[in-house]
Amino acid sequence: MASKKMEALGSVVAEALGDKLVRSTLALDELTIVCKASDLLSVAQTLRDHADLAFEQCIDVCGMDYSAYRDEPWDGPRFAAVYHLLSVKLNHRIRLRVFAEDDDFPVIPSVNGIWNAANWFEREAFDLYGIVFEGHPDLRRLLTDYGFVGHPFRKDFPLSGYVEMRYDPTQQRVIYQPVTIEPREITPRIIREENYGG
Repeated sequence: MASKKMEALGSVVAEALGDKLVRSTLALDELTIVCKASDLLSVAQTLRDHADLAFEQCIDVCGMDYSAYRDEPWDGPRFAAVYHLLSVKLNHRIRLRVFAEDDDFPVIPSVNGIWNAANWFEREAFDLYGIVFEGHPDLRRLLTDYGFVGHPFRKDFPLSGYVEMRYDPTQQRVIYQPVTIEPREITPRIIREENYGG
């Protein structure tokens, strides 16, 4: 059962955003709203500057790959960025979800100009999911190596990766090479102790 405070927040958000609000969900006493990528900057600005909302802090940005969501086929855009916002002044939180319109080249506007804290969060989502944040001042890899190929949190990324690195003593440097891990079947050995079971 949602609290009256969260229901009131949902009403204020719906009124403030109008037709820019695609969907609003209130579950487990948490409000999640969805907007289009083309409306993200104006929605973010409203969420921050509206006197009854005052979400002055972006506490997290997560990339999402919905291609195999809940182990079922997903009908809709594959990639999304999820922003977790906090109003310290009014003591409430909200989750803002924005889907990238193109699954092959996901692009979402950067909110770094609205919330500076989004800078490294957006870099992380770019690095791990390949979501490009248009207008980001320094969009480069954050967690993986500069020569890394692919985006490791995508559902279609192979568990063994594409390349591995190792030190080559003849060249006296670290080199990259295709993955040499061979798939194998792991069958556990059964070890019986003497007098096992009786």
